[in-house]
Amino acid sequence: MSELVPPQTTPKWTHTAQEILDLTKAAIAKHKAVEDKVAALSPAESNFVSVFLALNEAETDFDLINDPLSFYQNVSPSKELRDASNEAEVLVRDYGVDSSMRLDVFRAKQAAEENIKKADTTLNAEEQRLVEKMVLDGTRAGLALPEEKRTKLSTLQKELSQISLEFSKNFNEEKGTISFTLKELWGVPEDVITGYPKRKEKGEEVYDVTFKTPDIFPIFKFAEKPTTRQRAFEAYEDRLTINTPLMEKMLALRRQISALLGYANWADYRTEVKMVKTGHKVQTFLADLEQKLRPVGVKERDILLALKKEEHDKLKLAFDGEFYIWDYRYYDSRFVEKTLDLDDMKVKEFFPVDKVVPAILNIYQTLLGVKFVEIKGETWHPEVQQFAVWENDAKDGKGFLGYCYLDLFPQSKYSHAAVWGLLPGFTRADGSRHYPLCAMVANLAKPTPNKPALMRHDDVVTFFHEMGHVFHGLLSKTQFSRFHGTRVARDFVEAPSQMLENCISDRCWEPKVLEKMSSHYETKEPLSAELIEKIVKSRYVNIGLFSLRQLFFGQFDINVHTMEGSADYTSLWNTLRESISLVKGGKLTAGQATFNHIAGGYDAGYYGYMYSLVFAADMYATVFKADPLDPARGQQYRDKILRVGGSRDDIDSLKEFLGREPNADAFINEIFGTGEGKASL
Repeated sequence: MSELVPPQTTPKWTHTAQEILDLTKAAIAKHKAVEDKVAALSPAESNFVSVFLALNEAETDFDLINDPLSFYQNVSPSKELRDASNEAEVLVRDYGVDSSMRLDVFRAKQAAEENIKKADTTLNAEEQRLVEKMVLDGTRAGLALPEEKRTKLSTLQKELSQISLEFSKNFNEEKGTISFTLKELWGVPEDVITGYPKRKEKGEEVYDVTFKTPDIFPIFKFAEKPTTRQRAFEAYEDRLTINTPLMEKMLALRRQISALLGYANWADYRTEVKMVKTGHKVQTFLADLEQKLRPVGVKERDILLALKKEEHDKLKLAFDGEFYIWDYRYYDSRFVEKTLDLDDMKVKEFFPVDKVVPAILNIYQTLLGVKFVEIKGETWHPEVQQFAVWENDAKDGKGFLGYCYLDLFPQSKYSHAAVWGLLPGFTRADGSRHYPLCAMVANLAKPTPNKPALMRHDDVVTFFHEMGHVFHGLLSKTQFSRFHGTRVARDFVEAPSQMLENCISDRCWEPKVLEKMSSHYETKEPLSAELIEKIVKSRYVNIGLFSLRQLFFGQFDINVHTMEGSADYTSLWNTLRESISLVKGGKLTAGQATFNHIAGGYDAGYYGYMYSLVFAADMYATVFKADPLDPARGQQYRDKILRVGGSRDDIDSLKEFLGREPNADAFINEIFGTGEGKASL
């Protein structure tokens, strides 16, 4: 391994706040200079090279500077750097609005496109796609509108950009806590409680619990007192009420913008460039799936409700016959414990992070024919791991694929699990490659004084999923950065990682693999055959209720982006959750103010998680199910799905991989165990 030297160095991560702003401003100025040059071309001078390649190169250079700088706001332990990164992104977004509204640049694109057609210029498929997408950018930006409307549109878009960024900043910066006495925390595992800061309040010891996943979720799952779970849940849902007026403004601006552009609603505008194409088709898909899932969810809820009554009778607690949202995770866990005698906290002891992460990487390496080599170098935080990623048979720099960073533990950063493509891959003008860099960010429980960092089994599955995004970024090989990796249609972007999750997590639930990747943090023994059998049986427990919860998020998202006017979004959030998720709420909570997907790029797009699951299930069942870790199938997947990124229509990649049109049969079978009914595509 030591003889393999990456042909590209890693980026700098020691910027000052001032450098972040200065570099951002310089990048904007450089990009604007290129646009000015393109805009000054006469129609006769406008062609593929002078317009489309020039603009593409400028866009790529801009992203190479800006994407790492904007990443600081999500992961840096320094508030000064996070604030500077956020401020820089405001500059970038505002400039992006100005850039998108340049009529002179758009006219140069139109002239170049016309000249390409007249001269019958020979372009390859990806070059032709670049032309089409760049021209479409202009029409979707409203450049065909009269000047007065373009000016108004620009103002609205800048305001929307600032509000969306503020919404996300509040989400990332949230630092609220809720306090409980030891008595109130009855049932929560001791190793979790010892991780909570302790203090005196009015002469009584209390524990401060943050709203970060490793802290608050064990209360949802294990606190025996219903009042504790209710108070924890309602505080968690209300932790970002500061975002409530921002969401109202954000949605109002989107209605105005879509109307100016001539679309019926924001959903139609956003889905035009996706696989689904219209907001109405999203509504049809979600309604159809909800109808099929509802009977399954009702049956599961009734079983959990009976379990609740049994426990309340035993503990002499009042029972009102209702199943509440704060009951769901608790009784879901109790059901697994009761029917399978499976203790999630006991299982966690067999999944230390330092054992699981290498095991997961090894499984992916086998399937996809790559290898990870850990390297040392500067990062944004000392706990971040760095890897150079190579073809498995690499002999020199030609076998280099890119870099992967793993930032796994909580601090002042993005509070869920996600992957950022910090640098794209593409072919330079001289034919050489620029290699990608991907960063996976997670919030696994940190070590305690008594135990190392441990992963729940669902943490393991989540890790598999996010690594699927990493490999989509690393194994894509496109000519232009615009089409690299996950830069596909937004409602397809989850499908490749979900497919890999299916493929790998099929192994994640397989006895031999569970045994291989487990090692008790004290005894070093693997999971017993008995525990493994219970884990495997738990895989589809309450899958109906889980899926309906996902549909609720999708329905709220598409509802607020198709309605004609404003609404009481807090009321809508609570009403939809109760009707779709089949769980009753208490007081009205502003959970929509925590729904960062709406501000962060998944607006009118949350349906994509379920939509892409359909494609993922089809790919897995058709190609991989017979042998999920077959390297030959992995290579086929690399070539036909991952390698092409967004350089062609995603439906064409799917059809080539499957050998036919995709369908929902495999997904329906996975949920229901039968081919009855078909979800609309």
